[in-house]
Amino acid sequence: MKTSMGFTKLVSFVLVFHLLNPTVVLPSSLSSSNGLPEIPKRFLDFAKRKELVDWMVGIRRKIHENPELGYEEFETSKLIRSELDTLGIPYNYPVSVTGVVGFVGTGKPPFVAIRADMDALPIQEEVNWEHKSKNPGKMHACGHDAHVSMVLGAAKILKEHVEELKGTVVLVFQPAEEGGGGAKKMLDAGVLDGVDAIFGLHVSHEKLIGTVASKPGPLLAGSGIFNAVISGRGGHAALPQHSIDPILAASNVIVSLQHLVSREADPLDSQVVTIAKFQGGSAFNVIPDSVTIGGTFRAFSKASLIQLKRRIEEVIQGQAAVQRCNATVDFHDKPVPNFPPTVNDKDLHEHFRSVAGVMLGNDKVRDMKPLMGSEDFAFYQEAIPGYFFFLGMQDESSPKLSSVHTPNFIVNEDVLPYGAALHASLAATHLLKAELKLGSTEGNLHDEL
Repeated sequence: MKTSMGFTKLVSFVLVFHLLNPTVVLPSSLSSSNGLPEIPKRFLDFAKRKELVDWMVGIRRKIHENPELGYEEFETSKLIRSELDTLGIPYNYPVSVTGVVGFVGTGKPPFVAIRADMDALPIQEEVNWEHKSKNPGKMHACGHDAHVSMVLGAAKILKEHVEELKGTVVLVFQPAEEGGGGAKKMLDAGVLDGVDAIFGLHVSHEKLIGTVASKPGPLLAGSGIFNAVISGRGGHAALPQHSIDPILAASNVIVSLQHLVSREADPLDSQVVTIAKFQGGSAFNVIPDSVTIGGTFRAFSKASLIQLKRRIEEVIQGQAAVQRCNATVDFHDKPVPNFPPTVNDKDLHEHFRSVAGVMLGNDKVRDMKPLMGSEDFAFYQEAIPGYFFFLGMQDESSPKLSSVHTPNFIVNEDVLPYGAALHASLAATHLLKAELKLGSTEGNLHDEL
């Protein structure tokens, strides 16, 4: 009996000693100064290997030669699936018409996603080079061909280092970012069910190659579009008293809409209302029966977007009525709703800064001001924590690159390994952190017991 009691006391002492003085054994790769693994540097070195760079460049050029608009990316999707087959990466297809969703890792939780948009723009390319668009009136003028190549590059990196993955990376190849709301359709299809976080990027023609930029919180504005038909009664321009002039009514509408921002919005809450279309009449001496106007509205909060939408309709109909006209307003928010603001998760921002800082150097990781552009990546961020950033591709020694959405837009293909390595590193280290956090949580449970 005494022996049993002594043994029990000894076991209790040892247990209490270890609980009060826990020893956590971390992977040897976690010895960097930032507490992050050396994964980012190793992945960038791997991404810069000539054979991998040439492979990504080849994919990007094939996609660039055959641009396809939203929900028409059948050949692009076919190319992606072919490359995933070669890599031995399983995937789901079709998702939301042309989308592809691949999986690299253990096939088990935790799950983290990286995303590439696939669609082109209805622009006639004016850049004369060997791989110019072969589809008249269509062009990859926003870098989505590069985005696809980067995520495929990340898939190859992750597959080569699959034994280091502590979960599963979901590869989201999304259709129809350019106004088609492809992200919303992918989300509705359940591609992020069970996924803890998602990362996305966009190439930047302004920022220097080897640099990245982003911020926590609102990064890009939410946006909506509208068309309004203002109807009056046409007649001879010399006899306006016999007409109801919709051009005058539309002119008053446009001026009044500008007051929504200058007199109704908080000056510290950035908003935009722009009329970019005015169509009415075809003769200099005839008052038309109707006028059509259209434009966009943008804000950095969902509440402000809702308020702008409500007031735009009220102002258009009210000002039309003052001039004895009728007005109908269409916001084109069905089946795809207005794009919400792109809001970066604060914890993911710290993760991004750490990973990018290890890979590129802390001086290459820049904070940026919010932009009034919009991104359907925001739909993902409404469902789960997400992070979106810009990747520079301007070479200091080269001529200034043209802006996105222009016929002279060019991608500096030296950017591809940076994007691939960042995607792969952000995902792999996020999974590793999740495993360590789980281990820490289990340790806390033992402490409580």
